Amino acid sequence: MGSIPIQRESVFSAQDAPDQPTWGPVVARTSLPGNPLAPAAARRFLRAAFAEWTELPELSALLTLDGRLVDDATVVLSELVTNAVVHAGTGVDLLCRLEDAAPDGGATAGLVVEVTDRHPARAVRNDRAFRSPETPEYGRGLQLVASLAELWGITYGHGTKTVWARIPADAPTPAAEIPDSPARVRSLQRGLRAAEILTPASRRAPQDLDWINRGALSFLAEASDLLAGQLDEDMVAALVGQLLVPRLADWCAIWFYEEEGRGLPGVVEHDVLGAGPMQLPRLARVWHTHEHRIEELRGLLEKEPPRLPDRLSGAVPVPWPFDAQGSPVTQDTGSAVAYRLSAGGRALGILLIGRAGLHRFPDEVTGLVEDFSRRVALAVSAARRFTRQATISRILQRGLLPTSIAEIPGMKSALVYEPKEAGGPGGDFYDVFPAGAGRWCFALGDVQGKGPEAAVVIGLVRPWLRLLAREEYQVSQVLDRLNRLLLDDATEASDAAARALAAADGRGVPPEGSTSRFLSLLYGELTPTEDGVLCTLASAGHPLPLLMRPGGEVVAAAAPQVLLGVVDDPDYTSETFVMGTGDTLLGVTDGVTERRRGALQFDDGDGLAQALAGCAGLTAPLLAERIRRLVHAFGDSPPDDDLALLVLQAQ
Repeated sequence: MGSIPIQRESVFSAQDAPDQPTWGPVVARTSLPGNPLAPAAARRFLRAAFAEWTELPELSALLTLDGRLVDDATVVLSELVTNAVVHAGTGVDLLCRLEDAAPDGGATAGLVVEVTDRHPARAVRNDRAFRSPETPEYGRGLQLVASLAELWGITYGHGTKTVWARIPADAPTPAAEIPDSPARVRSLQRGLRAAEILTPASRRAPQDLDWINRGALSFLAEASDLLAGQLDEDMVAALVGQLLVPRLADWCAIWFYEEEGRGLPGVVEHDVLGAGPMQLPRLARVWHTHEHRIEELRGLLEKEPPRLPDRLSGAVPVPWPFDAQGSPVTQDTGSAVAYRLSAGGRALGILLIGRAGLHRFPDEVTGLVEDFSRRVALAVSAARRFTRQATISRILQRGLLPTSIAEIPGMKSALVYEPKEAGGPGGDFYDVFPAGAGRWCFALGDVQGKGPEAAVVIGLVRPWLRLLAREEYQVSQVLDRLNRLLLDDATEASDAAARALAAADGRGVPPEGSTSRFLSLLYGELTPTEDGVLCTLASAGHPLPLLMRPGGEVVAAAAPQVLLGVVDDPDYTSETFVMGTGDTLLGVTDGVTERRRGALQFDDGDGLAQALAGCAGLTAPLLAERIRRLVHAFGDSPPDDDLALLVLQAQ
């Protein structure tokens, strides 16, 4: 969702004693749309607000913003947003208000979070089909809020409902008044995130164990959200450093084994998972609490990655790199552990973390990072699958669609093509090509289905279109023969190709046997003459093409006919007319006409014809861009289907 805008309202006033300022409530606000990414965005918003507040000296002097308050507030806010957005499907307004302790001691400092539902009357989504019978229906979110907040409630306004909760904050105790005890050690560690996790078990209070459990779950939930959205393995590596340092480690490094055994050239090691020899991994990312030490650490680690034993499971202690390599920072000692990143039985990389001043990492930390490393490995595996799929898609795209459309004498043309999956093969296709004997042909089609199966049909139909056109078959005859081709048993070969592509794409193998393939197609032939351009066209199950005269009059240029691949002998017909100077022909796919805004579609009430009439006087490129923008602006969310439109304008 990108960065979350934060509106901060702060009020400070100085007392007589300049070192004891007072302050009013500090507020951060934002709004989130109703989509499944909202809970993760809410967590980022809260942490960004805390990051801003901790930079204010007035707050750091009066209130310790420790990890417990951050994590408790994150869990509460995330749960409230999840209930409002995911379950009810509504947008929300968020408010976080940091409150000072009451002067009379009647109330402690704390954080208030408010989630306002802007559509409280909207019916809750029915997700019973996705729940087990044992799942409680109500009260899950509020039970969690009640366990973490000292106060909570629901406030109803005009057209809104607000659920709020107040989480208490620990007031700081002057260091001189803290006795030398485990409690003093813990209090002095409040400024370090996850410091309680690093406290030895013998010095850990029972309430700390409860915090560890909640903090660990919050950390893993946040990490899963962030990692799941990354489709590049190097971005995954960058996130690993940001998530671990300084929460759980002072520094970390991550190595990746390249796919198909490619790693550091010329250097081979044994695959610990038993897959045979493989290249040494490449050092993808190094992160350190102190940025000026990153290059020093990288230089030490690049010499040799950690050597991990065969059949690795869990954390493996490794030598402290600064001591082992003779670092000039001799006073820097600590503990380091490594984890093998593996998924699907394949070694993907190595994760190494270190923390100064520890003889060994506590079990709670190693166990938490082990869970985290599994999520990292899954994210890397998913990123690599996406990369393979994107590569296949680019190759298919280059082979299935023309790199350019032909220039037609006496006409200007413009094309918009936007597959739903960027860079991937969609179900829509287009073509404009010379057919010989002073003729040019154009096609705009939409195949049933998406992905590899649709790509195979496009790869079958488009060459046949060109072949039939160059053999001087009439427009109606071309449609008849394409229809016969799609119904022919000989296309079983293309089914086998579709299954092979789907398997390579990681999408599973379709069932054996011939599959139904339907194709909507707008196909036409253009012949320049002395009186203009003679156009013959036919529409088979496709949105009807529109013809606009220079004065802005818009009419349908063809009659509706049945889809290709449905019936044996549909007896297709064509329409013929002359396009004079200024006449414009517009063809679109259903990604344009069926663009939705709630229950409405873009072409309801002849919406496309009205949009075209509003483009009178525009050149072909400007007209195509204008229609594209109108289609995008019609809905609140991105288009959920492939989108293609072709403009042909007589000069």
